[in-house]
Amino acid sequence: MSYANLKKRRRRDYRFHLEYRTRWLDNDMYNHMNNSVYSLLFDSIINAYLIKIGLHPPSSKQIGLVVHSHCDFFGSVAFPSVVDLGLRVNKLGTSSVAYEVGVFQRDAEDVRAVGGFTHVFVDRERNRPAADGMPIEIKLGLQRISCYEESKL
Repeated sequence: MSYANLKKRRRRDYRFHLEYRTRWLDNDMYNHMNNSVYSLLFDSIINAYLIKIGLHPPSSKQIGLVVHSHCDFFGSVAFPSVVDLGLRVNKLGTSSVAYEVGVFQRDAEDVRAVGGFTHVFVDRERNRPAADGMPIEIKLGLQRISCYEESKL
């Protein structure tokens, strides 16, 4: 998707939401949220949703490995503020999923950043995708926030 189209994202474009209150330590020397914090936010909303739909990270037979990450920045966020995170699935394959996360500052309509991860679900012991793909309860949960037809990554 083009940078211009991502910049048009609104909260309604996302199907799962999570609030985050910025902390003093999130700011960098330029007085805005450090780039690394965005990855933490993406990881937090994605894993919050995965736990909600049945994944138990410490003991699940399969785990999601991040094989790709990205972020496009449109505006800054700084402490003290509250951000609203939105999550959607852009592509869903047999063992992989591409997530998109929108970062919105509370009481502002314009998206501040859009990014995400691609997970490949693998057997915890072998670090290889299972022959039958990701667990069905996870796949069904991901389909609920999917914005496109199922496709193979």
